[in-house]
Amino acid sequence: MLIRFTVRNYKSFREAAEWSLLASPDTTREADNVVAVPEFGLRLLRSAVVYGANASGKSKLVQALMFMRDFVRNSSRDTQKGDAIPVEPFRLSTVTEHEPSEFEVVFLHEHTLYRYGFTATTSQIVAEWFYYRPKTKEVELFYRDEQGIRLHKTRFSGIIQSLVTGRNIRENALLLSVAAQFNNAIAVKAFEWFDDKLNGLSGLSSDTYQGYSMSQVLKPDQKQRMLDLLRQADLAILDVEVETVDFEQVSATLPSSLRQKIKEQTKQGNKPIIYSDVRTARLQYDASQQAAGAVLFSLTDDESAGTEKFFYLTGPLLDVLDNGMVFVVDELDSRLHPNLVARIVALFNSRTLNPHNAQLLFNTHNSNLLDNSSFRRDQIWFTEKDVFGASSLYSLSDFTGVRKDGRYEDYYLRGKYGAVPILGDFSHPFTPHESDNAR
Repeated sequence: MLIRFTVRNYKSFREAAEWSLLASPDTTREADNVVAVPEFGLRLLRSAVVYGANASGKSKLVQALMFMRDFVRNSSRDTQKGDAIPVEPFRLSTVTEHEPSEFEVVFLHEHTLYRYGFTATTSQIVAEWFYYRPKTKEVELFYRDEQGIRLHKTRFSGIIQSLVTGRNIRENALLLSVAAQFNNAIAVKAFEWFDDKLNGLSGLSSDTYQGYSMSQVLKPDQKQRMLDLLRQADLAILDVEVETVDFEQVSATLPSSLRQKIKEQTKQGNKPIIYSDVRTARLQYDASQQAAGAVLFSLTDDESAGTEKFFYLTGPLLDVLDNGMVFVVDELDSRLHPNLVARIVALFNSRTLNPHNAQLLFNTHNSNLLDNSSFRRDQIWFTEKDVFGASSLYSLSDFTGVRKDGRYEDYYLRGKYGAVPILGDFSHPFTPHESDNAR
């Protein structure tokens, strides 16, 4: 589970911003929305939502966490010496534009608490640190800066010690990623969390996860569960079928690099499967309004954008809940009805339906969710930009005098919590001005 994520000097975040899933002392909705971790004395939230005006930093916050995940996963295997690190500092300040960006995450994985972070410029890792807490005391596993790398004598010995002594760690590669690649047991466990437990996607585009949902339709049990979700969402879909194309039929039309990548990602001995479309089945009725069979539609060409998005979302949604993952979604509410989004949130905020303690972190403009029956005050977050273009992140629980049964939505839209646009006079572009009359 995610405990805390901190980012500094990345995109619109100039100063440090901390996104915490630690529950406050408040006991509202304790039974469902909070997970107790008594061995570490923690209470963790099952979900968190971020509100803010357009361009306030909501998406940049998600992008920062996903950058950290992707860089941990790929820095040792997909980059070469001299490759630029795809990090972007806050560029609206002459002070920060050349300073390193900083990322740190604290998480719980298989009964062990980890704290890991790094600072980086586009050319090098400036600092990197890794600690863990198997019981009560936090132990330093390694610390890296421009002066060198300090390793734990027993837990990071052997080949990792040899690589560090021989200065064979690339300046643009993370030591955690390298150590995991060389099967250091503790590094492998931490890497597993980034690779298997931290799942992020864009609610604006299904390109990165539609293939996964299509593949799940080919599994009878998963297909039935996906259909159940579609029916409960009032989409009146009886069945779904996935259309596939033989790889050899289309391979000639694909770029050589993509052909090779598809082959590499396919298990040896199996032909690559290319998914072309999904067919949805809906009831057809006769003149007496009696069911007369089913009609097939193309999900891409015939169904609504919301239906298409929710279908593609069902695969990752079930996967996350089944495996206790952290689900980070940019613009979850895009193209989905507010009531449907509320039901998705309710799945995570449920001890019964979410027994593996998956977490949902997302941003939205859907103020209908600002309801004390859905979220505690510490689950509601805001982003706001100052006059210098820098984003800040804060929680509703940071405010004093906010009642547990308060009208969060009303107060938010009225600007009591900030994080709303300061709108000007939209009639101005349509109104003649003195300069126009003087021409």
